[in-house]
Amino acid sequence: MKYVRAVLKGYLRRAVAIFIFVFALTVNFTEVRASEANVNDLGITDEDGINENNTVIKAPGSAEDASDLKELNVSNSLTVSLRDGQGNLSGTLRILITLTLISLAPMMIIMMTSFTRILIVLHFVRTALGTQTTPPNLVMTGLALFLTFFIMNPVFSQINEKAIQPFEAGELTQDEFIEEALDPLREFMYGQTQTKDARLFLDIEGIESVESIDDIPTRVLVPAFMISELRTAFIIGFLIYIPFIVIDMVVAATLMSMGMMMLPPTTISMPFKILLFVLADGWNLVILNLVRTFY
Repeated sequence: MKYVRAVLKGYLRRAVAIFIFVFALTVNFTEVRASEANVNDLGITDEDGINENNTVIKAPGSAEDASDLKELNVSNSLTVSLRDGQGNLSGTLRILITLTLISLAPMMIIMMTSFTRILIVLHFVRTALGTQTTPPNLVMTGLALFLTFFIMNPVFSQINEKAIQPFEAGELTQDEFIEEALDPLREFMYGQTQTKDARLFLDIEGIESVESIDDIPTRVLVPAFMISELRTAFIIGFLIYIPFIVIDMVVAATLMSMGMMMLPPTTISMPFKILLFVLADGWNLVILNLVRTFY
């Protein structure tokens, strides 16, 4: 009992000491804030205790109409000025927009170009061969990226001629630049998009009918293009699988007829599949016919 009492007394003393310490800090902090309230940004104390350099012009909730909202907190607002009143952004903002576009470039390459179809087909080829990680993902991604630049070169050339060069020459505003840059991409996506996929997203959007490609919003065209690319890539992948499945079936039937049921057929069939792929010049055939699907 004496030990328990001693422990309780020790905890009680510590609690009282902590309470006194916290109370002293609270009192001192309140006094410091009260003294700082009478000092402005220049370190000069006002006679009436009002800081004239306060960024809050009016107290929140004191606005009576829309025009009063501009005066509530004027000094803390961010204003973007346009050069010469013609809608041209300054150099600093152009750099910011350029860095933002660079960060969004991977997503744009995946969603608005031929990259998705190419990469999926290359993965189907590797899986059909059964080589697991050969070629590695880095090689396949690099090949898909350069094939994308090759296929999209006419589109990028049109963007450079119709949008980038006139914009740098001051012939286009920002809105005109965005519109001219999107037109070649929209034409490319529209040519690769199936009608039923576009109709699906038009129905979801609530648009009953369109007369031309210009009437299809970009927010509708991009997902429709992605769905069409996935469907086309899976169809090509199925066609690539057919000869390799035949080899697997022949090898499996041969092993079963020989009584080697414990031997995995994939172990024996993989060298034959690689041999067939090399003799048929498979990479040349796959890349050639894959590129032709975009023309």
